[in-house]
Amino acid sequence: MLTVAYAQLPTPVGAFHVAVTEDGLVATGWRPLQVGLDEIHDPDRTAFVLDELKLYFAGELKTFETPIDWSLMAGSRRAVLRALHRVPYGKVVTYGELALLSGTSVPARGIGSIMGSNPIPIVVPCHRVLAAAGLGGFSGGIGVETKRWLLTHEGYLQPTLLDL
Repeated sequence: MLTVAYAQLPTPVGAFHVAVTEDGLVATGWRPLQVGLDEIHDPDRTAFVLDELKLYFAGELKTFETPIDWSLMAGSRRAVLRALHRVPYGKVVTYGELALLSGTSVPARGIGSIMGSNPIPIVVPCHRVLAAAGLGGFSGGIGVETKRWLLTHEGYLQPTLLDL
């Protein structure tokens, strides 16, 4: 039976939480996590992803090597999120493009729903998915402003006077 270790990291976009099983990262987010597995205290298990997140937010990491535990996801949702996981740092796709990349029959609107319920934001980068006519939504952190900050951090968007 899988167990989970939790940890938290302060970031420029708020406190960020991680959940790691024996198989890998299973959840992240801006609120305390509960993934329905027996909890253990194991700082060694969470150390690697916390180190990678620190490097990401410092602008020194572009590709996460943290193993992902996909076991709590299934079907089209898993296929879409696995395709999203391959979208590189500083690049974006539209909801429709991600639908095609995933090889599923999920329509763009369904992709938006999957992005809104992504259990592993930042590492599985739903902030890199845009609407055809703008940024689209974002349910993490403080919403679209967090998405804008992440895309600016990755160099996709130019900083505004507010960022200087």
